[in-house]
Amino acid sequence: MAQKPTQTGPTQRQQRVAELIRHAIAEVLQRGDVQDAVLSSHVITVPEVRMSPDLKIATAYIMPLGGKDEAPVIAALERNKKVLRQEVARRVNLKFAPDLRFKRDETFDEFGRIDAILKSDKVRRDVESADGNEPDADPA
Repeated sequence: MAQKPTQTGPTQRQQRVAELIRHAIAEVLQRGDVQDAVLSSHVITVPEVRMSPDLKIATAYIMPLGGKDEAPVIAALERNKKVLRQEVARRVNLKFAPDLRFKRDETFDEFGRIDAILKSDKVRRDVESADGNEPDADPA
């Protein structure tokens, strides 16, 4: 009997629901449907939402424009979690409205770190030697 392969990443359903929730959260924040001074004074990007396997928890990764005031923005989102959840439930047709969690999006930091590595002298030397600029490189 063949074993059933184990899945390591999110299912298509998780990804589809996460994208719907991401759009709903972004729309609510853009339209200013949540009355909060901190949220209304910041432009907030929601680059990713991840769903738990049972679709009951949605973790939204957020980043204020320019990366400023991250802690106050996340605190404001946590304060207004109930209203945001109601607005998401109104916009996304699910059996249960997921519990919303907010985290800082760290992909921008990761991009900066990778960019710095790629621009380093060691990587530049490795790339040049791979291009055949090294005297003992074999052309075959």
